[in-house]
Amino acid sequence: MKAFMDKDFLLSTETAKKLYHEYAAVMPVLDYHCHLNPQEIYEDRKFDNITQVWLGGDHYKWRQMRSNGVEEKYITGDAPDREKFQKWAETLEMAIGNPLYHWSHLELKKYFGYEGYLCGDTAEEVWNLCNEKLKDLSARKLIQMSNVTLVCTTDDPVDSLEWHKKIAEDETFDVQVLPAWRPDKAMNLEKADYLDYLARLSEVSKVKVDSFASLIAALKNRMDFFAERGCSISDHGMEYVMYAPASEEEIEAIFAKRLAGEKVSREEELKFKTAYMVALGKEYHKKNWVMQLHYGVKRDNNSSIFNKLGPDAGIDSISNYTPSAELADYLNALAATDELPKTIIYSLNPIDNAAIGTTIGCFQSSEAVGKIQQGSAWWFNDHKTGMTEQMTSLASLGLLGNFVGMLTDSRSFLSYTRHEYFRRIMCELIGGWVENGEYPADYKTLEKIVKGISYNNAVRYFGFDL
Repeated sequence: MKAFMDKDFLLSTETAKKLYHEYAAVMPVLDYHCHLNPQEIYEDRKFDNITQVWLGGDHYKWRQMRSNGVEEKYITGDAPDREKFQKWAETLEMAIGNPLYHWSHLELKKYFGYEGYLCGDTAEEVWNLCNEKLKDLSARKLIQMSNVTLVCTTDDPVDSLEWHKKIAEDETFDVQVLPAWRPDKAMNLEKADYLDYLARLSEVSKVKVDSFASLIAALKNRMDFFAERGCSISDHGMEYVMYAPASEEEIEAIFAKRLAGEKVSREEELKFKTAYMVALGKEYHKKNWVMQLHYGVKRDNNSSIFNKLGPDAGIDSISNYTPSAELADYLNALAATDELPKTIIYSLNPIDNAAIGTTIGCFQSSEAVGKIQQGSAWWFNDHKTGMTEQMTSLASLGLLGNFVGMLTDSRSFLSYTRHEYFRRIMCELIGGWVENGEYPADYKTLEKIVKGISYNNAVRYFGFDL
């Protein structure tokens, strides 16, 4: 029997161990998509206790605590932090096979030096140890301890990016923190507060948004501003990638209808969003930005919790309506005019792996190595099975060696151990192929592949100056 999460955790063959310890583990981390707060990075936030780090905003943990019958006051309510931690510890001991169990213990080991395991009985010991260690830790120190070279946050077009500017001017911090463009609010015209958002966009861009053409002009203005702060990545959170083309006149009529305060039909919504995504995709190509498409999620399912807590409360699920035909038609609409940007595609539904893998192969070109990427196993899939299935599918249908690898997609400064988790799983997968005689023990090439997926491919793909 192997020891619990020892140095060879998840590594069952000698080849996998060599690939991980000699090649993957030594590589830095490039976190090209996360939800960290740049203000907290600039101000070098410190945490009073482990509950603040672990449970503040972490809807992954919230949903599991609810699954364990924990009262909401111990999750998002006003219960004392020590009591919240106890409830999380008691929940975690039930999480056998769940990635949260692995992530939590990787974090305890890496940042706090704890070699045991967390459960209800050890909660007091872990609470005291972590809180003592946190006295000497901070947001910046945790990032630096994780060997991170660059972080891309997630930012709305109306954001001032003031904290990114301050971080860039601070010579005491050597990690780049760049904005990433997330223009979902400008697309979601069905939302009740859409007109209020347009008023804010008009204000910051100095472009009066009174037509679809002026909406795109205002967004281009803000893209220029983001580019000045080092932004070269966009990200879209979508129900699915739709393609319902319409004439310019029809799009303008739909937008005018919404500006007048009227509701638009579902058909009109899809036509508007298609035109919006095509227009922005062309602009990304012009700027050499990478476009990320995240889709396949049904959000805010539990209305009672949503009404109390708002979005990102642990009440989202996988959607099984993700038409790959429309994804292909959208990419083709951009490729047909040679305006398809570098694109990373993520679906929350794992049944889409093969559809994505075959679709991206239709749009590759010499413009970039692996120009169109399947993104890493995302959200409900970033566990051992999900990661293995995503990489196996990508390898079967494309070139795994050109994969840009893992991201944290997290609000926590402790989440960088997810890169370790991913790299161990990746080395176990590749090592198994070598041990089975499915790939030669060519360690020169294997080193290139493993280090590439861990870090180097992303540096090349995004064109960061590191």
